[in-house]
Amino acid sequence: MAQTGTLIPAIFRCFPSPNGDPVFQPLTRRPIHRRDFVKLGAAAVAAPWLSIPQFAQEPNPAWPTQTLPPYLEVEIASGRIRGGHSRGALAFKGIPYAGSVSGKNRFKAAPKVEPWAGVRDALLLGPPALQGPGGTYGEHEPAQSEDCLVLNVWTPVADQKKRPVMVYLHGGGFTAGSGAQNIQDGSHLAANYDVVVVATNHRIGLFGYLYLGEIGGEEYATSGNQGMLDVVASLAWIKQNIHVFGGDPNNVFVFGESGGGSKTCALMGMTAGHGLFHKAGVQSGPMLRGASKDLATETARRVLRGLNITPGDLGKLADVPAEQLLAIQLTGQRPGGALSTPSPEWAASHPAGTPGPRGGAGWGPVVDGKVLPHDPFDPAATPVSAHVPLIIGNMHDEAVFNQRNNAAFFHQDEAAVTASESRRLGANAATILAAYRKAMPDATPVEIAVAIETATFNGNNTVTLADRKSQQPAAVFRYRNDHRSNVPVAGTDWTLRACHASDISQVFDNYELPDLQGTGPGIAEVSHAMSGYFASFARHGVPSMDGLPAWPRYNTSTRATMILNTECHVENDPDSDIRKMWQSLSS
Repeated sequence: MAQTGTLIPAIFRCFPSPNGDPVFQPLTRRPIHRRDFVKLGAAAVAAPWLSIPQFAQEPNPAWPTQTLPPYLEVEIASGRIRGGHSRGALAFKGIPYAGSVSGKNRFKAAPKVEPWAGVRDALLLGPPALQGPGGTYGEHEPAQSEDCLVLNVWTPVADQKKRPVMVYLHGGGFTAGSGAQNIQDGSHLAANYDVVVVATNHRIGLFGYLYLGEIGGEEYATSGNQGMLDVVASLAWIKQNIHVFGGDPNNVFVFGESGGGSKTCALMGMTAGHGLFHKAGVQSGPMLRGASKDLATETARRVLRGLNITPGDLGKLADVPAEQLLAIQLTGQRPGGALSTPSPEWAASHPAGTPGPRGGAGWGPVVDGKVLPHDPFDPAATPVSAHVPLIIGNMHDEAVFNQRNNAAFFHQDEAAVTASESRRLGANAATILAAYRKAMPDATPVEIAVAIETATFNGNNTVTLADRKSQQPAAVFRYRNDHRSNVPVAGTDWTLRACHASDISQVFDNYELPDLQGTGPGIAEVSHAMSGYFASFARHGVPSMDGLPAWPRYNTSTRATMILNTECHVENDPDSDIRKMWQSLSS
Protein backbone atom coordinates (compact mmCIF):
# COMPACT_ATOMS: atom_id res chain seq x y z
CA MET A 1 0.00 0.00 0.00
CA ALA A 2 1.47 3.34 -1.03
CA GLN A 3 2.22 6.07 1.46
CA THR A 4 4.02 9.38 1.26
CA GLY A 5 5.99 8.91 4.45
CA THR A 6 6.54 6.51 7.29
CA LEU A 7 7.43 7.03 10.90
CA ILE A 8 8.26 5.06 14.00
CA PRO A 9 7.93 8.09 16.25
CA ALA A 10 8.41 6.55 19.69
CA ILE A 11 11.91 5.75 20.85
CA PHE A 12 12.26 2.36 22.51
CA ARG A 13 14.92 0.33 24.24
CA CYS A 14 14.23 -3.28 23.38
CA PHE A 15 14.86 -6.06 25.91
CA PRO A 16 14.37 -9.78 25.35
CA SER A 17 11.60 -11.29 27.45
CA PRO A 18 11.75 -14.80 28.96
CA ASN A 19 9.88 -16.21 25.95
CA GLY A 20 12.21 -14.54 23.51
CA ASP A 21 9.79 -11.86 22.28
CA PRO A 22 10.79 -8.20 22.42
CA VAL A 23 9.80 -6.02 25.36
CA PHE A 24 9.67 -2.33 24.44
CA GLN A 25 10.40 0.25 27.10
CA PRO A 26 9.77 3.87 26.09
CA LEU A 27 12.65 6.27 26.45
CA THR A 28 10.84 9.45 25.45
CA ARG A 29 7.34 10.52 24.60
CA ARG A 30 7.99 13.87 22.97
CA PRO A 31 7.98 14.25 19.17
CA ILE A 32 11.34 14.24 17.43
CA HIS A 33 11.88 17.54 15.66
CA ARG A 34 14.15 18.36 12.77
CA ARG A 35 16.79 19.94 14.99
CA ASP A 36 17.23 16.58 16.74
CA PHE A 37 17.54 14.51 13.60
CA VAL A 38 21.28 14.90 13.12
CA LYS A 39 21.94 14.09 16.79
CA LEU A 40 19.80 10.98 16.54
CA GLY A 41 21.51 9.92 13.34
CA ALA A 42 24.83 9.91 15.12
CA ALA A 43 23.34 8.16 18.11
CA ALA A 44 21.93 5.41 15.94
CA VAL A 45 25.42 4.37 14.91
CA ALA A 46 26.21 3.55 18.53
CA ALA A 47 22.69 2.49 19.49
CA PRO A 48 21.04 0.55 16.67
CA TRP A 49 17.85 0.03 18.71
CA LEU A 50 16.93 3.68 18.05
CA SER A 51 14.25 4.07 15.36
CA ILE A 52 14.77 7.22 13.28
CA PRO A 53 11.76 8.88 11.62
CA GLN A 54 11.81 9.68 7.94
CA PHE A 55 9.84 12.86 8.65
CA ALA A 56 9.54 15.04 11.71
CA GLN A 57 6.30 16.23 13.23
CA GLU A 58 5.58 19.94 13.29
CA PRO A 59 5.71 21.36 16.84
CA ASN A 60 3.06 23.24 18.81
CA PRO A 61 -0.29 21.77 17.78
CA ALA A 62 -3.31 24.06 18.13
CA TRP A 63 -4.84 21.48 20.46
CA PRO A 64 -3.12 18.49 22.10
CA THR A 65 -4.48 15.75 19.86
CA GLN A 66 -4.41 17.65 16.57
CA THR A 67 -3.29 15.64 13.53
CA LEU A 68 -0.36 17.41 11.91
CA PRO A 69 1.76 17.20 8.76
CA PRO A 70 3.60 15.62 7.19
CA TYR A 71 0.55 13.79 5.90
CA LEU A 72 0.52 10.37 4.35
CA GLU A 73 -1.93 8.29 2.33
CA VAL A 74 -2.88 4.64 2.59
CA GLU A 75 -5.41 2.59 0.70
CA ILE A 76 -8.11 0.59 2.49
CA ALA A 77 -10.87 -1.53 0.95
CA SER A 78 -13.23 1.43 0.45
CA GLY A 79 -10.67 3.89 -0.94
CA ARG A 80 -7.64 6.03 -0.18
CA ILE A 81 -7.40 8.04 3.02
CA ARG A 82 -5.04 10.74 4.22
CA GLY A 83 -3.76 10.73 7.80
CA GLY A 84 -0.97 12.46 9.64
CA HIS A 85 1.13 12.64 12.78
CA SER A 86 -0.10 13.10 16.33
CA ARG A 87 1.77 12.90 19.65
CA GLY A 88 4.41 10.48 18.44
CA ALA A 89 2.26 8.20 16.26
CA LEU A 90 0.35 8.19 13.01
CA ALA A 91 -3.35 9.04 13.28
CA PHE A 92 -6.24 8.38 10.91
CA LYS A 93 -9.54 9.74 12.21
CA GLY A 94 -13.21 9.69 11.26
CA ILE A 95 -12.91 6.69 8.94
CA PRO A 96 -16.36 5.29 8.02
CA TYR A 97 -16.62 1.58 8.74
CA ALA A 98 -20.25 1.18 7.64
CA GLY A 99 -22.91 3.07 5.72
CA SER A 100 -25.83 5.29 6.66
CA VAL A 101 -28.14 4.16 9.48
CA SER A 102 -30.65 7.00 9.21
CA GLY A 103 -33.94 7.10 7.34
CA LYS A 104 -34.91 3.73 5.88
CA ASN A 105 -31.92 2.10 7.60
CA ARG A 106 -32.95 3.25 11.07
CA PHE A 107 -33.17 0.43 13.66
CA LYS A 108 -31.69 -1.99 11.14
CA ALA A 109 -28.29 -3.53 10.52
CA ALA A 110 -25.80 -1.07 9.07
CA PRO A 111 -25.13 -1.44 5.33
CA LYS A 112 -21.63 -1.71 3.95
CA VAL A 113 -19.68 1.49 3.56
CA GLU A 114 -19.88 3.07 0.11
CA PRO A 115 -16.49 3.24 -1.65
CA TRP A 116 -15.24 6.70 -2.60
CA ALA A 117 -13.09 8.08 -5.40
CA GLY A 118 -10.00 10.16 -4.79
CA VAL A 119 -8.44 10.65 -1.37
CA ARG A 120 -10.59 11.10 1.73
CA ASP A 121 -9.16 13.18 4.56
CA ALA A 122 -8.88 11.29 7.86
CA LEU A 123 -7.38 14.17 9.83
CA LEU A 124 -10.35 15.17 11.98
CA LEU A 125 -12.71 13.35 14.29
CA GLY A 126 -15.99 12.02 12.98
CA PRO A 127 -19.43 12.74 14.44
CA PRO A 128 -20.48 11.22 17.76
CA ALA A 129 -23.77 9.39 18.08
CA LEU A 130 -26.94 11.31 18.91
CA GLN A 131 -27.28 11.77 22.68
CA GLY A 132 -28.09 14.29 25.37
CA PRO A 133 -25.96 17.39 25.95
CA GLY A 134 -22.62 17.15 27.74
CA GLY A 135 -21.88 13.52 26.95
CA THR A 136 -18.85 13.86 24.67
CA TYR A 137 -15.47 15.50 25.21
CA GLY A 138 -13.56 15.24 21.94
CA GLU A 139 -11.29 18.09 20.91
CA HIS A 140 -12.78 19.84 17.89
CA GLU A 141 -15.39 17.10 17.66
CA PRO A 142 -18.11 17.79 15.07
CA ALA A 143 -21.82 17.91 15.77
CA GLN A 144 -23.68 14.76 16.72
CA SER A 145 -25.22 12.75 13.92
CA GLU A 146 -27.41 9.72 13.50
CA ASP A 147 -24.87 8.63 10.89
CA CYS A 148 -22.01 8.17 13.31
CA LEU A 149 -20.36 4.89 12.26
CA VAL A 150 -16.75 6.04 12.16
CA LEU A 151 -13.53 4.98 13.85
CA ASN A 152 -10.05 6.29 14.59
CA VAL A 153 -6.78 4.42 14.14
CA TRP A 154 -3.39 5.15 15.71
CA THR A 155 -0.28 3.22 14.75
CA PRO A 156 3.50 3.56 15.16
CA VAL A 157 3.91 3.08 11.40
CA ALA A 158 1.67 1.98 8.54
CA ASP A 159 3.67 -1.04 7.44
CA GLN A 160 2.98 -4.75 7.14
CA LYS A 161 4.14 -5.70 10.62
CA LYS A 162 1.58 -7.70 12.60
CA ARG A 163 1.11 -5.69 15.78
CA PRO A 164 -1.53 -6.40 18.42
CA VAL A 165 -4.73 -4.42 17.85
CA MET A 166 -6.32 -2.72 20.88
CA VAL A 167 -9.96 -1.78 20.19
CA TYR A 168 -11.49 0.60 22.72
CA LEU A 169 -15.26 0.81 23.31
CA HIS A 170 -16.12 4.13 24.92
CA GLY A 171 -18.01 4.59 28.17
CA GLY A 172 -21.10 6.60 28.97
CA GLY A 173 -23.34 3.64 29.66
CA PHE A 174 -25.29 2.82 26.51
CA THR A 175 -26.55 6.39 26.09
CA ALA A 176 -23.57 8.78 25.97
CA GLY A 177 -19.95 9.22 24.98
CA SER A 178 -17.76 8.81 21.93
CA GLY A 179 -14.40 7.39 20.94
CA ALA A 180 -12.88 10.86 20.76
CA GLN A 181 -12.22 12.13 24.30
CA ASN A 182 -8.64 13.35 24.43
CA ILE A 183 -7.66 11.08 27.33
CA GLN A 184 -8.73 8.17 25.08
CA ASP A 185 -6.38 9.30 22.32
CA GLY A 186 -4.41 6.25 21.22
CA SER A 187 -1.18 7.93 20.15
CA HIS A 188 0.90 7.26 23.26
CA LEU A 189 -0.37 3.71 23.64
CA ALA A 190 0.53 2.97 20.02
CA ALA A 191 3.92 4.69 20.09
CA ASN A 192 5.10 3.53 23.50
CA TYR A 193 4.09 -0.12 23.17
CA ASP A 194 4.24 -0.83 19.41
CA VAL A 195 0.53 -1.62 19.08
CA VAL A 196 -2.30 -0.44 16.83
CA VAL A 197 -5.16 1.31 18.63
CA VAL A 198 -8.72 1.70 17.35
CA ALA A 199 -11.63 3.63 18.91
CA THR A 200 -15.15 3.50 17.51
CA ASN A 201 -18.39 5.44 17.51
CA HIS A 202 -21.60 3.42 17.34
CA ARG A 203 -25.33 3.88 17.84
CA ILE A 204 -26.42 4.35 21.45
CA GLY A 205 -29.62 4.99 23.37
CA LEU A 206 -32.92 4.58 21.58
CA PHE A 207 -31.19 4.57 18.18
CA GLY A 208 -29.06 1.59 19.14
CA TYR A 209 -31.38 -0.41 21.41
CA LEU A 210 -35.07 0.16 20.62
CA TYR A 211 -36.37 -3.39 20.34
CA LEU A 212 -39.05 -3.85 17.67
CA GLY A 213 -38.53 -7.56 17.06
CA GLU A 214 -41.74 -8.69 18.75
CA ILE A 215 -43.78 -5.97 17.05
CA GLY A 216 -42.20 -5.63 13.62
CA GLY A 217 -41.19 -9.20 12.88
CA GLU A 218 -38.20 -10.27 10.83
CA GLU A 219 -37.52 -6.85 9.31
CA TYR A 220 -36.69 -5.54 12.77
CA ALA A 221 -35.47 -8.79 14.33
CA THR A 222 -32.07 -7.36 15.32
CA SER A 223 -33.29 -3.89 16.29
CA GLY A 224 -32.71 -4.20 20.04
CA ASN A 225 -28.97 -4.70 19.56
CA GLN A 226 -28.03 -2.47 16.67
CA GLY A 227 -25.48 -0.61 18.78
CA MET A 228 -23.69 -3.87 19.51
CA LEU A 229 -23.97 -4.99 15.88
CA ASP A 230 -22.28 -1.71 14.95
CA VAL A 231 -19.39 -2.82 17.16
CA VAL A 232 -19.34 -6.12 15.29
CA ALA A 233 -19.31 -4.19 11.99
CA SER A 234 -16.28 -2.22 13.18
CA LEU A 235 -14.51 -5.47 14.05
CA ALA A 236 -15.30 -6.82 10.58
CA TRP A 237 -13.77 -3.64 9.14
CA ILE A 238 -10.69 -4.23 11.30
CA LYS A 239 -10.39 -7.79 10.05
CA GLN A 240 -10.45 -6.54 6.46
CA ASN A 241 -8.31 -3.42 6.77
CA ILE A 242 -6.12 -3.29 9.86
CA HIS A 243 -3.13 -4.90 8.12
CA VAL A 244 -2.78 -1.66 6.16
CA PHE A 245 -1.91 0.07 9.44
CA GLY A 246 0.50 -2.61 10.62
CA GLY A 247 -2.04 -4.47 12.74
CA ASP A 248 -2.70 -8.20 13.07
CA PRO A 249 -6.36 -9.04 12.36
CA ASN A 250 -5.83 -12.32 14.21
CA ASN A 251 -4.72 -10.66 17.45
CA VAL A 252 -7.47 -8.23 18.45
CA PHE A 253 -8.06 -7.13 22.05
CA VAL A 254 -11.42 -5.45 22.75
CA PHE A 255 -11.66 -3.47 25.97
CA GLY A 256 -13.63 -0.64 27.51
CA GLU A 257 -14.32 1.31 30.67
CA SER A 258 -17.72 1.61 32.38
CA GLY A 259 -20.30 1.36 29.57
CA GLY A 260 -17.47 0.26 27.30
CA GLY A 261 -16.78 -2.61 29.66
CA SER A 262 -20.47 -3.54 29.55
CA LYS A 263 -20.36 -3.47 25.75
CA THR A 264 -17.39 -5.82 25.92
CA CYS A 265 -19.41 -8.17 28.14
CA ALA A 266 -22.31 -8.13 25.67
CA LEU A 267 -19.94 -8.74 22.77
CA MET A 268 -18.56 -11.80 24.54
CA GLY A 269 -22.07 -13.27 24.48
CA MET A 270 -22.74 -12.63 20.77
CA THR A 271 -22.12 -15.31 18.18
CA ALA A 272 -21.78 -12.57 15.53
CA GLY A 273 -18.56 -11.42 17.20
CA HIS A 274 -17.04 -14.88 17.42
CA GLY A 275 -13.60 -14.97 15.79
CA LEU A 276 -13.39 -11.19 15.30
CA PHE A 277 -11.64 -10.60 18.64
CA HIS A 278 -9.35 -12.78 20.68
CA LYS A 279 -8.94 -11.11 24.09
CA ALA A 280 -11.21 -8.93 26.22
CA GLY A 281 -10.90 -6.30 28.94
CA VAL A 282 -13.53 -4.91 31.31
CA GLN A 283 -12.71 -1.80 33.35
CA SER A 284 -15.39 -0.97 35.93
CA GLY A 285 -18.20 -2.16 33.67
CA PRO A 286 -19.25 -5.73 34.52
CA MET A 287 -22.55 -6.56 32.81
CA LEU A 288 -24.02 -9.84 33.94
CA ARG A 289 -27.43 -9.53 32.32
CA GLY A 290 -29.09 -7.82 29.38
CA ALA A 291 -32.65 -6.50 29.16
CA SER A 292 -35.53 -8.94 28.74
CA LYS A 293 -37.64 -9.00 25.59
CA ASP A 294 -40.67 -8.35 27.75
CA LEU A 295 -39.40 -5.03 29.11
CA ALA A 296 -37.82 -4.02 25.82
CA THR A 297 -41.04 -4.64 23.91
CA GLU A 298 -43.01 -2.55 26.39
CA THR A 299 -40.49 0.26 25.87
CA ALA A 300 -41.15 0.04 22.14
CA ARG A 301 -44.93 0.18 22.64
CA ARG A 302 -44.59 3.37 24.66
CA VAL A 303 -42.22 4.96 22.16
CA LEU A 304 -44.60 4.17 19.30
CA ARG A 305 -47.51 5.60 21.26
CA GLY A 306 -45.52 8.78 21.88
CA LEU A 307 -44.93 9.05 18.14
CA ASN A 308 -48.55 8.23 17.23
CA ILE A 309 -47.34 5.31 15.12
CA THR A 310 -49.27 2.04 15.19
CA PRO A 311 -47.49 -1.33 15.19
CA GLY A 312 -48.68 -1.85 11.64
CA ASP A 313 -47.02 1.34 10.39
CA LEU A 314 -43.42 0.90 11.51
CA GLY A 315 -42.25 2.14 8.13
CA LYS A 316 -43.16 5.64 9.32
CA LEU A 317 -40.25 5.49 11.78
CA ALA A 318 -37.97 6.33 8.87
CA ASP A 319 -39.61 9.76 8.53
CA VAL A 320 -39.56 10.83 12.19
CA PRO A 321 -37.02 13.61 12.77
CA ALA A 322 -34.08 12.26 14.74
CA GLU A 323 -34.44 15.13 17.21
CA GLN A 324 -37.96 13.94 18.06
CA LEU A 325 -36.70 10.43 18.79
CA LEU A 326 -33.93 11.79 20.98
CA ALA A 327 -36.41 13.96 22.87
CA ILE A 328 -38.51 10.90 23.71
CA GLN A 329 -35.41 9.12 25.00
CA LEU A 330 -34.34 12.06 27.16
CA THR A 331 -37.72 13.14 28.53
CA GLY A 332 -39.74 9.94 28.33
CA GLN A 333 -39.32 8.88 31.98
CA ARG A 334 -40.56 12.16 33.38
CA PRO A 335 -44.15 12.30 34.67
CA GLY A 336 -46.37 12.47 31.63
CA GLY A 337 -43.51 11.50 29.30
CA ALA A 338 -43.88 8.93 26.55
CA LEU A 339 -42.25 6.18 28.63
CA SER A 340 -44.00 6.87 31.92
CA THR A 341 -47.43 5.34 31.34
CA PRO A 342 -47.97 1.58 30.88
CA SER A 343 -49.46 0.33 27.65
CA PRO A 344 -52.78 -1.57 27.84
CA GLU A 345 -50.89 -4.75 26.99
CA TRP A 346 -48.48 -4.26 29.90
CA ALA A 347 -51.21 -3.37 32.37
CA ALA A 348 -53.23 -6.43 31.38
CA SER A 349 -50.36 -8.89 31.80
CA HIS A 350 -48.44 -7.50 34.80
CA PRO A 351 -49.50 -6.80 38.38
CA ALA A 352 -49.77 -3.16 39.37
CA GLY A 353 -46.41 -1.75 40.42
CA THR A 354 -44.35 -4.11 38.25
CA PRO A 355 -41.24 -2.17 37.14
CA GLY A 356 -41.86 -0.72 33.72
CA PRO A 357 -39.82 0.03 30.65
CA ARG A 358 -36.23 0.99 30.24
CA GLY A 359 -35.44 4.65 29.88
CA GLY A 360 -32.53 6.96 30.48
CA ALA A 361 -29.52 4.89 31.52
CA GLY A 362 -31.57 1.72 31.12
CA TRP A 363 -31.10 1.49 27.36
CA GLY A 364 -28.84 -1.37 26.41
CA PRO A 365 -28.52 -4.81 24.83
CA VAL A 366 -31.61 -7.01 24.70
CA VAL A 367 -31.50 -10.75 25.31
CA ASP A 368 -33.48 -11.44 22.17
CA GLY A 369 -32.48 -15.08 21.69
CA LYS A 370 -30.90 -14.22 18.37
CA VAL A 371 -28.21 -11.53 18.46
CA LEU A 372 -27.74 -11.99 22.21
CA PRO A 373 -28.90 -15.56 22.87
CA HIS A 374 -28.55 -15.49 26.65
CA ASP A 375 -27.49 -13.22 29.50
CA PRO A 376 -23.70 -12.92 29.07
CA PHE A 377 -22.66 -13.84 32.61
CA ASP A 378 -25.72 -15.06 34.45
CA PRO A 379 -26.14 -17.71 35.78
CA ALA A 380 -22.76 -18.64 34.26
CA ALA A 381 -20.24 -17.22 31.82
CA THR A 382 -21.33 -17.37 28.21
CA PRO A 383 -19.87 -20.36 26.35
CA VAL A 384 -19.59 -18.21 23.21
CA SER A 385 -16.31 -16.73 24.50
CA ALA A 386 -15.06 -19.60 26.64
CA HIS A 387 -11.78 -19.45 24.70
CA VAL A 388 -11.28 -15.67 25.14
CA PRO A 389 -8.95 -14.59 28.00
CA LEU A 390 -10.15 -11.67 30.10
CA ILE A 391 -8.57 -8.88 32.12
CA ILE A 392 -11.08 -7.33 34.53
CA GLY A 393 -11.07 -4.97 37.48
CA ASN A 394 -12.42 -1.87 39.13
CA MET A 395 -11.39 1.22 41.07
CA HIS A 396 -11.03 1.25 44.87
CA ASP A 397 -13.31 4.28 45.32
CA GLU A 398 -15.65 4.07 42.32
CA ALA A 399 -18.55 5.76 44.11
CA VAL A 400 -16.80 9.10 44.64
CA PHE A 401 -17.46 9.75 40.95
CA ASN A 402 -21.20 9.34 41.46
CA GLN A 403 -21.24 11.76 44.41
CA ARG A 404 -18.68 14.28 43.20
CA ASN A 405 -21.30 17.01 42.67
CA ASN A 406 -23.07 16.28 45.97
CA ALA A 407 -20.99 17.93 48.68
CA ALA A 408 -23.54 17.02 51.36
CA PHE A 409 -22.70 13.33 50.88
CA PHE A 410 -19.16 13.96 52.15
CA HIS A 411 -20.36 15.79 55.27
CA GLN A 412 -22.46 12.93 56.64
CA ASP A 413 -21.90 11.73 60.18
CA GLU A 414 -22.44 8.15 61.33
CA ALA A 415 -26.15 8.63 62.01
CA ALA A 416 -26.70 10.11 58.55
CA VAL A 417 -24.80 7.29 56.85
CA THR A 418 -26.76 4.70 58.81
CA ALA A 419 -30.03 6.33 57.80
CA SER A 420 -29.16 6.74 54.12
CA GLU A 421 -27.76 3.23 53.75
CA SER A 422 -30.79 1.77 55.55
CA ARG A 423 -33.06 3.44 53.00
CA ARG A 424 -30.91 2.23 50.12
CA LEU A 425 -30.12 -1.30 51.28
CA GLY A 426 -33.34 -2.20 53.08
CA ALA A 427 -33.48 -5.22 55.39
CA ASN A 428 -29.80 -6.08 54.88
CA ALA A 429 -28.50 -2.67 55.89
CA ALA A 430 -27.57 -3.56 59.47
CA THR A 431 -25.64 -6.66 58.41
CA ILE A 432 -23.78 -4.79 55.69
CA LEU A 433 -22.89 -1.80 57.86
CA ALA A 434 -21.67 -4.06 60.67
CA ALA A 435 -19.43 -6.00 58.29
CA TYR A 436 -17.84 -2.83 56.90
CA ARG A 437 -17.33 -1.29 60.33
CA LYS A 438 -15.59 -4.45 61.48
CA ALA A 439 -13.42 -4.70 58.35
CA MET A 440 -12.61 -0.94 58.32
CA PRO A 441 -12.28 0.00 62.02
CA ASP A 442 -10.37 3.23 61.29
CA ALA A 443 -12.62 4.41 58.47
CA THR A 444 -14.83 7.48 58.71
CA PRO A 445 -18.56 7.08 58.15
CA VAL A 446 -18.24 8.59 54.68
CA GLU A 447 -15.42 6.21 53.76
CA ILE A 448 -17.69 3.33 54.72
CA ALA A 449 -20.50 4.79 52.62
CA VAL A 450 -18.13 5.11 49.65
CA ALA A 451 -16.95 1.52 50.08
CA ILE A 452 -20.52 0.16 50.21
CA GLU A 453 -21.66 2.14 47.18
CA THR A 454 -18.54 1.08 45.29
CA ALA A 455 -19.44 -2.55 45.95
CA THR A 456 -23.04 -2.17 44.82
CA PHE A 457 -22.04 0.02 41.84
CA ASN A 458 -19.74 -2.50 40.20
CA GLY A 459 -17.35 -4.04 42.71
CA ASN A 460 -19.54 -7.02 43.57
CA ASN A 461 -20.36 -7.76 39.94
CA THR A 462 -16.66 -7.55 39.04
CA VAL A 463 -15.97 -10.37 41.49
CA THR A 464 -18.99 -12.37 40.29
CA LEU A 465 -18.02 -12.06 36.65
CA ALA A 466 -14.40 -12.97 37.34
CA ASP A 467 -15.49 -15.98 39.39
CA ARG A 468 -17.80 -17.27 36.66
CA LYS A 469 -15.41 -16.61 33.80
CA SER A 470 -12.58 -18.32 35.69
CA GLN A 471 -14.47 -21.62 35.45
CA GLN A 472 -13.75 -21.67 31.71
CA PRO A 473 -10.52 -22.71 29.96
CA ALA A 474 -9.32 -19.20 29.07
CA ALA A 475 -7.37 -17.26 31.68
CA VAL A 476 -8.78 -14.44 33.80
CA PHE A 477 -6.61 -11.69 35.30
CA ARG A 478 -8.20 -9.47 37.93
CA TYR A 479 -7.02 -6.10 39.24
CA ARG A 480 -8.03 -3.29 41.56
CA ASN A 481 -6.71 0.22 40.96
CA ASP A 482 -5.95 2.02 44.23
CA HIS A 483 -4.18 5.13 42.94
CA ARG A 484 -5.70 8.25 44.49
CA SER A 485 -6.38 11.32 42.38
CA ASN A 486 -5.63 14.69 43.95
CA VAL A 487 -8.49 16.44 42.15
CA PRO A 488 -10.58 18.09 44.88
CA VAL A 489 -14.29 17.48 45.42
CA ALA A 490 -15.78 20.97 45.58
CA GLY A 491 -17.09 22.04 48.96
CA THR A 492 -15.40 19.20 50.85
CA ASP A 493 -12.00 18.13 52.18
CA TRP A 494 -12.10 15.08 49.87
CA THR A 495 -10.39 14.39 46.58
CA LEU A 496 -11.72 12.08 43.89
CA ARG A 497 -9.38 9.34 45.15
CA ALA A 498 -9.45 6.16 43.02
CA CYS A 499 -12.81 7.06 41.52
CA HIS A 500 -14.71 5.69 38.56
CA ALA A 501 -13.15 6.65 35.20
CA SER A 502 -9.94 8.07 36.70
CA ASP A 503 -8.12 5.13 35.10
CA ILE A 504 -9.01 5.97 31.48
CA SER A 505 -6.07 8.33 31.09
CA GLN A 506 -3.86 5.74 32.80
CA VAL A 507 -4.63 2.85 30.49
CA PHE A 508 -3.98 5.13 27.50
CA ASP A 509 -0.79 6.54 29.09
CA ASN A 510 -2.26 10.04 28.76
CA TYR A 511 -1.79 11.07 32.38
CA GLU A 512 -0.41 14.49 31.42
CA LEU A 513 -3.77 15.55 29.92
CA PRO A 514 -5.92 17.20 32.60
CA ASP A 515 -8.74 14.95 33.79
CA LEU A 516 -10.01 12.96 36.76
CA GLN A 517 -6.63 11.30 37.44
CA GLY A 518 -5.11 14.56 38.65
CA THR A 519 -1.42 15.38 38.94
CA GLY A 520 -0.47 13.79 42.23
CA PRO A 521 2.61 11.76 43.12
CA GLY A 522 2.89 8.45 41.33
CA ILE A 523 0.50 9.18 38.47
CA ALA A 524 3.22 8.54 35.87
CA GLU A 525 4.18 5.25 37.53
CA VAL A 526 0.66 3.84 37.79
CA SER A 527 -0.09 4.94 34.22
CA HIS A 528 3.03 3.19 32.98
CA ALA A 529 2.00 0.05 34.89
CA MET A 530 -1.61 -0.03 33.74
CA SER A 531 -0.91 0.82 30.09
CA GLY A 532 2.00 -1.61 29.97
CA TYR A 533 0.10 -4.47 31.54
CA PHE A 534 -2.83 -3.96 29.16
CA ALA A 535 -0.59 -3.68 26.09
CA SER A 536 1.29 -6.85 27.01
CA PHE A 537 -2.02 -8.64 27.58
CA ALA A 538 -3.04 -7.53 24.09
CA ARG A 539 0.19 -8.97 22.71
CA HIS A 540 0.35 -12.34 24.49
CA GLY A 541 -2.80 -12.83 26.56
CA VAL A 542 -0.79 -12.52 29.79
CA PRO A 543 -0.22 -9.10 31.43
CA SER A 544 3.48 -8.63 32.18
CA MET A 545 5.84 -5.70 32.54
CA ASP A 546 9.59 -5.63 32.89
CA GLY A 547 10.42 -4.52 36.42
CA LEU A 548 6.88 -5.00 37.76
CA PRO A 549 5.37 -7.95 39.66
CA ALA A 550 4.28 -11.08 37.85
CA TRP A 551 0.49 -11.18 37.51
CA PRO A 552 -0.99 -14.58 38.45
CA ARG A 553 -4.05 -16.03 36.82
CA TYR A 554 -7.25 -15.53 38.81
CA ASN A 555 -9.19 -18.46 40.23
CA THR A 556 -11.67 -18.94 43.06
CA SER A 557 -9.11 -20.72 45.22
CA THR A 558 -6.50 -17.98 45.59
CA ARG A 559 -8.37 -15.02 44.02
CA ALA A 560 -5.04 -13.41 43.10
CA THR A 561 -5.63 -9.72 42.36
CA MET A 562 -3.11 -7.20 41.05
CA ILE A 563 -3.27 -3.98 43.08
CA LEU A 564 -2.33 -1.18 40.68
CA ASN A 565 -0.70 1.84 42.27
CA THR A 566 2.55 3.76 42.34
CA GLU A 567 4.03 0.45 43.46
CA CYS A 568 2.05 -2.58 42.28
CA HIS A 569 1.64 -5.79 44.24
CA VAL A 570 -0.52 -8.91 44.27
CA GLU A 571 -3.03 -9.68 47.00
CA ASN A 572 -4.91 -12.94 47.36
CA ASP A 573 -8.61 -12.40 47.99
CA PRO A 574 -8.48 -8.73 49.04
CA ASP A 575 -11.23 -7.73 51.48
CA SER A 576 -12.20 -11.38 51.80
CA ASP A 577 -14.57 -10.88 54.77
CA ILE A 578 -16.51 -8.26 52.85
CA ARG A 579 -16.67 -10.48 49.76
CA LYS A 580 -17.96 -13.40 51.79
CA MET A 581 -20.63 -11.20 53.39
CA TRP A 582 -21.96 -9.99 50.04
CA GLN A 583 -21.93 -13.49 48.60
CA SER A 584 -23.82 -14.85 51.60
CA LEU A 585 -26.53 -12.26 51.02
CA SER A 586 -26.83 -13.01 47.31
CA SER A 587 -27.13 -16.73 47.96
